[in-house]
Amino acid sequence: MNPTSKKANLRNSTLLKLLLLTILMASSFILSRSLFSPLTLSLRRCPRRLPRKSLPCPLWSPAFSTCLHRPRRRTTTTTISASLRPSRASHMASSAAVDVDVSSNPLLSDFDFPPFDSVSADHVRPGVRALLNQLESDLDELEKTVEPKWEKLVEPLEKMVDRLTVAWGMVNHLKSVQDSPELRAAIEEVQPEKVKFDLRLGQSKPLYQAFKAIRESSDWPNLSQPRKRIVENQLKEAVLSGVSLEDDKRDQFNKVQQELKKLTEKFEENVLDATKKFEKLVTDKKEIEGLPATALGLAAQTAASKGHENANAEDGPWIITLDGPSYMSVMQHAKNRSLREEVYRAYLTRASSGDLDNTEIINQILKLRLETANLLGYKNYAEVSMAMKMATVDKAEELLEKLRVASWDPAVQDMEELKSFAKQQGAAEADNLTHWDTTFWSERLRESKYDINEEELRPYFSLPKVMDGLFSLAKKLFGIEIEFADGLSPVWNKDVRFYCVKDSSGAPIAYFYFDPYSRPSEKRGGAWMDEVVSRSRVLSRGGSPVRLPVAHMVCNQTPPVGEKPSLMTFRERSGSPELEKWIREEALSQGWRRNETRLRDTNQRIRLGDARRTGWKWSSRDQVETVFHEFGHALQHMLTREDEGLVAGIRGIEWDAVELPSQFMENWCYHRDTLMGIAKHYETGEILHEDVYKKLLAARTFRAGSLSLRQLRFATLDLELHSRYVPGGAESIYDVDQRVSKRTQVLPPLPEDRFLCGFSHIFAGGYAAGYYSYKWAEVLSADAFSAFEDVGLDNDKAVIETGRRFRETILALGGGKAPLEVFVEFRGREPSPEPLLRHNGLLAATASA
Repeated sequence: MNPTSKKANLRNSTLLKLLLLTILMASSFILSRSLFSPLTLSLRRCPRRLPRKSLPCPLWSPAFSTCLHRPRRRTTTTTISASLRPSRASHMASSAAVDVDVSSNPLLSDFDFPPFDSVSADHVRPGVRALLNQLESDLDELEKTVEPKWEKLVEPLEKMVDRLTVAWGMVNHLKSVQDSPELRAAIEEVQPEKVKFDLRLGQSKPLYQAFKAIRESSDWPNLSQPRKRIVENQLKEAVLSGVSLEDDKRDQFNKVQQELKKLTEKFEENVLDATKKFEKLVTDKKEIEGLPATALGLAAQTAASKGHENANAEDGPWIITLDGPSYMSVMQHAKNRSLREEVYRAYLTRASSGDLDNTEIINQILKLRLETANLLGYKNYAEVSMAMKMATVDKAEELLEKLRVASWDPAVQDMEELKSFAKQQGAAEADNLTHWDTTFWSERLRESKYDINEEELRPYFSLPKVMDGLFSLAKKLFGIEIEFADGLSPVWNKDVRFYCVKDSSGAPIAYFYFDPYSRPSEKRGGAWMDEVVSRSRVLSRGGSPVRLPVAHMVCNQTPPVGEKPSLMTFRERSGSPELEKWIREEALSQGWRRNETRLRDTNQRIRLGDARRTGWKWSSRDQVETVFHEFGHALQHMLTREDEGLVAGIRGIEWDAVELPSQFMENWCYHRDTLMGIAKHYETGEILHEDVYKKLLAARTFRAGSLSLRQLRFATLDLELHSRYVPGGAESIYDVDQRVSKRTQVLPPLPEDRFLCGFSHIFAGGYAAGYYSYKWAEVLSADAFSAFEDVGLDNDKAVIETGRRFRETILALGGGKAPLEVFVEFRGREPSPEPLLRHNGLLAATASA
């Protein structure tokens, strides 16, 4: 054999040996990895960039080792991984049920952060079904082996619930930010199967009896307060899920829940489709005179997306829609009164006629909710709703009435002032102002009184500077650092930013995504915060003490244009009750509603509170405040110190208390140092003038009485429909609305008002008999902020000390302690409505009333 051949054979032999060695090492590595020893993240620093595209890492795949993004570090670590895959036992028990086609399904993969960029509609049906099959087997096993011990009941239950929460959360999140007909159809197909499992889990008698045994055991006094809260919540939720019902009644209960789910989904789709259906093409610029440049640009952009290729802001054509920014711009700025009327009436009657009519759906929803209440032994659905809240029906109505009395006279004065101003301006309609006039003339009056032009303020509030200022405030109040971690996690859109939250020692304590910009073609309106994974001791892995929480914040800011950053609007209130109506409807129905729907409908017995809460707040007219609001929700999720996963962060918090931190953060928008820290011209760096700040502060209570009454109408109507209304009786839902409005509206609604057909947060979300919670939480949040006022907002040392106390109570304790007890621990007393009335300029009116 010649030397050349010998060298070739030697080289081939060496390569073969290396290949075999690599395969053996990879196999050994797979076998040596525990199912609860995933990739981990160092506590010492926030890891830097990783490949943008995620790699699905199914543990049963021999290619698992290729998914490793980085070497293991011999450091103290903590995992934030979602723990989706089954335990060894459950995996073996259900492996036969897992189809080979789902072996690479990202919904079933092992990951540090969810593979948002890899999940498509095609993954939903097989992934969710495989997961449900697995969970059915897990539940069978748990029911057979359950004991009234924490490690034999609560811990396996938490692991089971978490897998479904994370996987279903990914799917629903993508539906919210990357909606498509294919994704919608896939979710609708598997939804009944998921609800069926939810009901089975919620009605598990072996689990219910085990929780009862813990509650009645001699060890009960020795349980920690968070653990007692978990047991008590589980028992309440089980009863509300129908666990105590006899077989025939339980079957009927389940049938009702399935039908309710279908109806609420249909209601939501009708609202969305009806909103999209309206389009008004404008070719004459005179018709839209008064619209600001940003609104003209948006209308032209919409026209271009609809096939008018040459559309531009100056020459058109323009398309007006019922989407938030478009609708509000017309109502607030269009001088064309007939255009305002047309758009207002279109919005007012959304989803109230033809194939999209929600009237009968509402009647069926109310009928089935009443049936649910009766099956569970309650007189009405409001009592069912209040069973897991701070308030009772009587207490909620008492608060609403106090606020109504305080708001009525100021609202009457608001209307008289508006009529007088319109008459001074020579408006023909001055003596007969109606709903499509109040928004327009309120904005003109506000500009006249405070000389504030929203469009001229925009350059002072660029998104990057607002976020910098927000993070600086969080550092001062709560002692945390926030830094970019882009590339560490897969994202669903190139504009999404990823952040790492660190404590004062520099150790990571949480992460969050921020999706800031509007994408009308695929992303729903509104703003919301939701959990991705929660803090949990049970779900920690890799030797770390806890799994770190991960959240996402979603907004709908105006996207950057060229080199110009996203410029935000600043204003707490819209200036008119009609616009405030839109803000609340869209915010609550399309924002936090999704969070509560995902978690309540799973019957996972995890109280996430308002996700809107959890969501939910949104307005293109107060974008700065909106970001602060949603960040407040995120802080409560991320800064929790509670290690019991079922009551960590926003979990387990009563619905009517969860808005406290979000509304609390809104107050800081008007704190001078905070505002001046974010209000810098994006081109020149010029700081907002002092006189403008004073005007913004003075305008804060503009038309406060009118805006308060609008929300009181919604809250009162909600309670009325769910406590006293008789479906199919002599009074229609619209009759109830007209009756309630006589006491809550200075300007009564039109006879043809059908806003109920778009009232998604009570008919397609978690706000049924719960809309009052916004006002309830406003009392808590205003009183909490008054603690900082009491020590002096200019006293940095006292503010920092109070901020740390807020963190260690309101933000840290989660649902592990009753919210009233948490508030008293922070404030030193029970909450008072006085700060809220003072902040809104209504205190004097209350005294006179």
